[in-house]
Amino acid sequence: MDDCIAAVSTAPAAGGVAIIRISGANALSVAERVFFPSGKTAVKNFRPRYMYSGRIAAADGIEDFGLCVYFRAPHSFTGEDVAELHCHGGVELSRAVLKAVVRAGARPAKAGEFTMRAFINGKISLSAAEGMADMISGESAAEVRAGSLLYSGRLTRRAREIQAGLTDVLAKIGADIDYPEEDIERAELPDIGRTLLGLKASVDALASSYECGKKIKNGVSVAICGKPNAGKSSLLNALLGYDKAIVSPSAGTTRDVVEGAVELGGVKFNLCDTAGVRRARGQIEKLGIERAEMAVRSADLALIVYEGAFGAEERRLLAECSCPVIKVRNKRDVNDASDGCEDISVSALTGEGLDGLRALMRERALPEGSADGAFLIEERHYNALARASAALGSAAASAGSLPADILSVDIREAWDALGEITGETAGEEIINTIFSKFCVGK
Repeated sequence: MDDCIAAVSTAPAAGGVAIIRISGANALSVAERVFFPSGKTAVKNFRPRYMYSGRIAAADGIEDFGLCVYFRAPHSFTGEDVAELHCHGGVELSRAVLKAVVRAGARPAKAGEFTMRAFINGKISLSAAEGMADMISGESAAEVRAGSLLYSGRLTRRAREIQAGLTDVLAKIGADIDYPEEDIERAELPDIGRTLLGLKASVDALASSYECGKKIKNGVSVAICGKPNAGKSSLLNALLGYDKAIVSPSAGTTRDVVEGAVELGGVKFNLCDTAGVRRARGQIEKLGIERAEMAVRSADLALIVYEGAFGAEERRLLAECSCPVIKVRNKRDVNDASDGCEDISVSALTGEGLDGLRALMRERALPEGSADGAFLIEERHYNALARASAALGSAAASAGSLPADILSVDIREAWDALGEITGETAGEEIINTIFSKFCVGK
């Protein structure tokens, strides 16, 4: 890419410093037209990775005193020549500097274009770029950690290790085709089948972390359900730490799903307070109960809240749940006697037992250590691994019955599917979709 791009790379808000990034073959020449160093060193003679102070001639007659730093290709984020202008962090001021930079020969960067250039120039893998996006947009500590692991290249390295194993298998098959007199096929087919099963196991191990990773990225959906007046709304408010749901002694107050989010152990939990489940008294309450049952069926975790004894209605809810369940006996401040069915006893009114409930929610929803260890958080990666696993399973099953050159079709399909993770075989549509998620300036 010969053209020079520029954008404000810091957030569009008032702050201490704003950074205008310029990338491309003429980055230093563009900077030279708007930045005038305080010393005797001309911009064209700037040493890479050194900060220089001076005057910034912004547009519309605006001037500022700031800094300029230069990164020479390929030792920059994009792999190209990069210059950065650091001015004071006013919104209009940074826009005026960018305007001057564009007039000096750069063009405004598109969303994610700096990171796309880094990918094209081999500075970052496709999955690492996705991890960077997850770090930027992460709404919980666990999601940011998972994005950080993805950005670190861990998934890319694992995918390439499996690709290397597939390449070795393809090389053996190629040798058999090129040198049939050596009779490699007959000797190697059993080993090839075992090798493919081993590689498939590695793919499946990677894919198995997605179920947990999906919860880390999107949050754990928690349905708070039970009969009317069990204290579901009070429990929601207590877990959130503020009053979100209306609390009333009148049964049937909650008619629709009331939602709120809380972070537990670094993971976001999306709480849904549902209508009390009973024989509906009117069309509106009936719709609320139907939505409550729908929320329970789609939840990652259900809290069945009750007081007194775990009865027939609670057992019916338990039978309908396909997710982990915590039986929460509420109002222990009124009745502290156990019925022997509860997983935990709490008082939403006084807060007794809530710390234990939070720990139990974290334990039931996610395996121990998963918030730190899960790194497969993108559905695209999971789908690619699923296709690779299916292709390897087909090849391994046919290793004893089909010629090796026919096996290579499935093996190459698996290799290409893994290449969609690393970026080696990702199509233009996938690449454009990924980088469109970034903001302008990144």
